[in-house]
Amino acid sequence: MKKTIDEHAERFSELASSYDDEQDSREYLACADLVVEHAAPGPEDVVLDLGTGTGAIALALASTAERVIGRDISGGMLDEARSKAEAGGIENVEFGEGSFREPNYDGPVNIVTSNFAMHHLSDDEKREAIAVIADLNPRRFVLGDVMFFGAPDPDEPFYSPEVDDPATVGTLVDALTDEGFALTAVERVHDQVGVLVAERFGDASERVDVATETGSDATDADTNGNGTDTDSNGGDTDANSTDTDSNGSDTDASEE
Repeated sequence: MKKTIDEHAERFSELASSYDDEQDSREYLACADLVVEHAAPGPEDVVLDLGTGTGAIALALASTAERVIGRDISGGMLDEARSKAEAGGIENVEFGEGSFREPNYDGPVNIVTSNFAMHHLSDDEKREAIAVIADLNPRRFVLGDVMFFGAPDPDEPFYSPEVDDPATVGTLVDALTDEGFALTAVERVHDQVGVLVAERFGDASERVDVATETGSDATDADTNGNGTDTDSNGGDTDANSTDTDSNGSDTDASEE
């Protein structure tokens, strides 16, 4: 992380009152729409939205979910989110302080979402965050963010290099699959913006057992010298993606 959590929190609190008005790029809006579309909660689903910011994703999902929990490190952003929920009469959403690695929530979670927030973390921190999300045992994780589908054009970055630290798609896929997720969709919005949908299948208790068993099997296979290399480098994900736009500009649209 190129800035401390406190520095990010202060920066976004200062931006909170005008944040929504400034997020008008086609890439950002397309990414947000895709996160909502792929999250698709049902009436019995609890959704955890990390890096919730002013609540754009959380409030959009509240209409179909049983409950939505929004977490962010910025008090100013959370105040905006609460005001929007109150103005809209939305009562099944709750906003509070929390981060990717310390979400301050230990209740049941069916779906985790995040949009334009995780790119502030270093690659190692992203892995830690994904491990924390996996421990919550959701069946689906939908990540919309700045991410590299190829070598980024240094002359046209879709991010702020001084504060942002985007990962390659391959790095994110590796982190997700290492935690027992299966990638079910890749949406390429821009060379540097996309949405990843990762899922676990079966009942919650079965997902835990499968992950544990898979790790044990992999160890046995490695010991016997008969393991199969399933490492993903992200090269194949590009072929399965949909390019919805290719003209980005830096909006620095991120919450954490």
